[in-house]
Amino acid sequence: MSTQTSSARSEAAARLRKVNWYQQPMVKRLFGMLVLALVVNAMTGEQGSSSDLFLSLKDGFPSTRMWIILAIAIAIWATREFAAEPVKSGSRSVRDLVTQAPAVVTVRERLQRDKWTRWGVLALVVVLALVIPGQLTGYWQTVLVDQIAIFVLLAIGLNVVIGWAGLLDLGFFAFFAVGAYSAAYWTGSLPVEPPIELNNFLVIPVAMVTCLIAGVLLGAPTLRLRGDYLAIVTLGFHEIVYIVAKNADNFTGGPQGVPQIPPFKAFGYEFPVDPMPYWYLLVALVVIIVFAFSRLEHSRVGRAWTAIREDEVAAAANGVDTIRFKLLAFAIGASSSGVAGVVYASKVGYFNPENFAILNSILVLAYVLFGGMGSIPGVLVGTAFLVWLPEILRDKVPPSDRYMYLGALLVVMMIFRPQGLWPSKRRQRELKQAEEGIGDADAMSEPAGGRI
Repeated sequence: MSTQTSSARSEAAARLRKVNWYQQPMVKRLFGMLVLALVVNAMTGEQGSSSDLFLSLKDGFPSTRMWIILAIAIAIWATREFAAEPVKSGSRSVRDLVTQAPAVVTVRERLQRDKWTRWGVLALVVVLALVIPGQLTGYWQTVLVDQIAIFVLLAIGLNVVIGWAGLLDLGFFAFFAVGAYSAAYWTGSLPVEPPIELNNFLVIPVAMVTCLIAGVLLGAPTLRLRGDYLAIVTLGFHEIVYIVAKNADNFTGGPQGVPQIPPFKAFGYEFPVDPMPYWYLLVALVVIIVFAFSRLEHSRVGRAWTAIREDEVAAAANGVDTIRFKLLAFAIGASSSGVAGVVYASKVGYFNPENFAILNSILVLAYVLFGGMGSIPGVLVGTAFLVWLPEILRDKVPPSDRYMYLGALLVVMMIFRPQGLWPSKRRQRELKQAEEGIGDADAMSEPAGGRI
């Protein structure tokens, strides 16, 4: 009798462990790509009208465009599923063959071992960043300053909050608005006169302190929240800042915005309309912030953030002051947004509340996810690429469709490489453990089955 019971239990367990063909990861990815292709086909077709709501569907199903998009989606899926592994194994074989030689050291190992080589490569990157933009057209120089460099600063700050501390923030762009209005206030451009007018360079540390305080004010009421609940609260914080900026006419200028913000001045030199001086300033600021945040990542504070992200309960049980370090994450991450807000306001000379719409917060989050959460190089590369992509499509794709292709690219990345373009090693391990069902690998959500 006991033998039959044991056999029945074994069969039941085997049925539970059985994975059907449609539950295979490869099939799931194919299904996701097909759905994505159909959505992109519908969204990039003819616009609907009040007389015919289904005009887009009639135009796109079926059509030559639909079959082309489906073919591209299947080609991407097939390349990833059947060609990626042979390429990886071939590269590993070549690497193993090369590294067997006793006197040969790979470039990556050399960068990891020799700090002077690493600093030399970083110096070369900075030099190229200073030299190459001068050869571009005026339009692309403006894109570099007004969009790429500004969003890079924002993404670096959000990476501290979401990538290192694991705090899902959907209202991060509100700190950018705080920095911009700080520049307007302290330069005397708002209806309210400041106690003393400051040079734009002096406004930068003031705006950083203001955003630090705003970060603490946001973090203090949300200390007990995680995941979706934290995201909702941060989203509300963004809307509060946006509505105050739009309705407080006597302080912020209201919907009319803030005109005539003076440019940067130093030693009698006033920054011209030419974007290149602002580019050099932003490169210097990015280098300083990246250096400071890199040191912070490997400090005691960075390790505390890592512990909180991986398991907040275990971190608290081991003596980590989770309240203090979560507040630090909000405050320090917000500081770079304050810097970006001051430079942006001084560069454009005019802004209004519509410059700080909620879409921008979602875009910054998408840039961090695409580049790789927790990875500073990934955030830099991912942000630059995703800001550049809609601009390069400007002459080839209708304005209403540009961000559709951007969204499709993000979905493809999340299907095939959820760790991001240039992920951190720790994040790669977490996602691998999550796929294998080991522990609570995704620190921004509850464990499987709910909190224990």
